[in-house]
Amino acid sequence: MIETRIRRVGNSAVMTLTTEMLTILDAKEGDTLFVVRGDDGSLRVMAHDPSLAEALAAAEVVMDENRDLLQGLA
Repeated sequence: MIETRIRRVGNSAVMTLTTEMLTILDAKEGDTLFVVRGDDGSLRVMAHDPSLAEALAAAEVVMDENRDLLQGLA
């Protein structure tokens, strides 16, 4: 487990990513990251993956097209 802190910068709260975290993510300053919420309420930080972004965009289209059906199933 790696510990980090949340701090205020202007009107935002930011989390500092250490060099170790960036190495694990294979990311660098300026890169895009995804933060995904798990079913258990946890957050997962992932480096930008164009294929994941494409899949998420496609899923969003399907969910929008079938919103009523999906709400009925929920």
